Amino acid sequence: MTRFTTLFFALSLSAHAATEADVIVYGATPGGFCAAIAAAREGASVVLLEPTDHVGGVNTGGLCFSDSNQTVRSTVLGLFEEWHTRIEQDYQLRSIELPYKVNEKDHKHWTYEPHVAAKITRQMLDEAGVKVLTKRVLKSLTKDGTHITKLTTSDGDFAAKVFVDGTYEGDLMAAAGVSWTIGREGRQEFGEPLAGKHYSKAKMMISGLDATGKPLPLITTTDAGPDEAGDKNVMVYSFRLCVTKDPANRVPFPQPAQYDPARFEVVRRYFAQEKRPHLLWDLYPLPGNKLDANNGIGKQFSMGLVGACNGWSEADQAGRAKIWEAHKQYTLEFYHFLITDPAVPEPLRQQMAEIGLCRDEFPAHDHWSPQLYVREGRRMIGEYIVSQKDIMDDPKKDDPIIVSSFPIDSHDCQRVGTQDMVTDEGTIMPVRMDGRRHGYPYHIPYRAITPKAGECDNLLVPVALSCTHVGISSIRVEPTWMILGQSAGIAAAMSAKQKIAVQKLPYPALRERLLAQKQVLELPVLPDVPPEAKGAMNVDPKTLPGIVLDDTQAELQGQWSRSSGFKPHIGTGYLHDDKRADGQSIAIFRCKAPKTGLYEVRMAYSPHETRATKVPVTIQCSGRKTEITVDQTQALAAGEAFRTIGSVQLDGGVETVITISNTATDGFVILDALQLLETNP
Repeated sequence: MTRFTTLFFALSLSAHAATEADVIVYGATPGGFCAAIAAAREGASVVLLEPTDHVGGVNTGGLCFSDSNQTVRSTVLGLFEEWHTRIEQDYQLRSIELPYKVNEKDHKHWTYEPHVAAKITRQMLDEAGVKVLTKRVLKSLTKDGTHITKLTTSDGDFAAKVFVDGTYEGDLMAAAGVSWTIGREGRQEFGEPLAGKHYSKAKMMISGLDATGKPLPLITTTDAGPDEAGDKNVMVYSFRLCVTKDPANRVPFPQPAQYDPARFEVVRRYFAQEKRPHLLWDLYPLPGNKLDANNGIGKQFSMGLVGACNGWSEADQAGRAKIWEAHKQYTLEFYHFLITDPAVPEPLRQQMAEIGLCRDEFPAHDHWSPQLYVREGRRMIGEYIVSQKDIMDDPKKDDPIIVSSFPIDSHDCQRVGTQDMVTDEGTIMPVRMDGRRHGYPYHIPYRAITPKAGECDNLLVPVALSCTHVGISSIRVEPTWMILGQSAGIAAAMSAKQKIAVQKLPYPALRERLLAQKQVLELPVLPDVPPEAKGAMNVDPKTLPGIVLDDTQAELQGQWSRSSGFKPHIGTGYLHDDKRADGQSIAIFRCKAPKTGLYEVRMAYSPHETRATKVPVTIQCSGRKTEITVDQTQALAAGEAFRTIGSVQLDGGVETVITISNTATDGFVILDALQLLETNP
């Protein structure tokens, strides 16, 4: 071989050599860019790869109203706190007042414009010395046993000692052969009362079928499946659009590629029967006279294209591009419908017509957000799986990497339509047993971001981490993902430096570095529970005296929806009638008194202002009929789960039939449990 040939060969090898770093992060989501910054601050060389041309995920892609309203704001620190503080300082330097400011007392939200969030993100990455490369789509990876050695992307190869999957979808994890799941578990799989199906509190009594009996557009199914069962549905995706009413900065919404008015027939039917129509998008105020447009919380129809996100995580880039475009076109069509269709009340049409896209946001993307809001993707099956029990019952862990406290909050997963009814299914928004509505603190363990040791030993997964659907419904907000990403970055840098498997990283050493980067790892002591809430809990009916009739023992007629959101309740949850007041929701209990006598009748329900005030209860025994009307807005005594509603004479050994219905009621009818206690003669 000549010297020239040798040199040419060496240059050829060099041209195709992999770019090397101590840590490579794939996916520039908030969790991903925080992982990269944290690893670099630990002294590691870091490359951040992003398959698109957008860095920052939804934090720089339109989500401008951060969900920082966790129970204990002082636990949400680290890079999340620094990032937001630097954004606020940027506004202060320019003498711009924010619409909201965060404080420990009221848990309000920091707000910001997308281009400001993007500027601060890039500054922090540059200051840390992170090499950021966009448009690098993962094509394949090379492993040596359980060890990833190299990533091959659409533009170059990349080698590292430790890798971090920062994608919403778990792309790197899946390519590495790590076990994962997607969709929803059934209630029995992890013993989660909040798993399975959850129906909207406001069923629409309209037909979801066309004249031929087929589902209307925007209806995903006519049968949601058994209430207790899981499925492969993920919660709805949507865009978070930055919009404005300011004529100087307003850009009109583009026309949809094609508009079919028939697509929104079910929405017309909704408006035709809705007595109090409201705007179907949520609009949050931002600096710069702008608004953050979000999928409407609790609204039957909104920006989310229910059911259309299934398959996103498993799709390739072309498949995702198609799904992304479908969501954009739906949003444009829906906007066009809301400003032009006569079925929409005129005041609402005018309100929607006032808003447009922002001229100074996303100019490279025609002012449209480049980031689809992926609320849930694949979930790793790792060393530890975080479930409802870890969030609500067993919050303390020996290897915590974050204190999280956002409520369990799932958006809809499917829309059910029948001849008589349309309802969304999948939303979970429980209320804590002691009355706190904004979640409660719990640890996420380091083991939840590590794959099983036998599958991969140099990968960390802080975004598509190991948890159930109920678990991700709490974990999925950006503050949590940012701090999880920071923890993963620190752990990755330490593992790379020590040349050990991520599963073998000594936790005490990791804890020391987490605290050094201003993380909070101790569960806070919460304020005392209000006296009226003390003793409120899930009560095991087997522990109660007398005759106890749980809702699970009732013979049901008509429609009932299961829930466990409000406390106290008996057993694993309760039923409610969705405030239909149609007389069709009927529950029948049967029992036999042990002996003849007078019995105190007690009812369990979770009192609330939305409950019915005249719930009819009929008790029949030996030809006698007793009728009682119950006000379920009335408070329970402190520490009590039942309230006495009357008394009745029963004959021993004779069947007693108790009927509860929603005939002519004026709110939600709660079906939880009844208790019959023998009184003294």
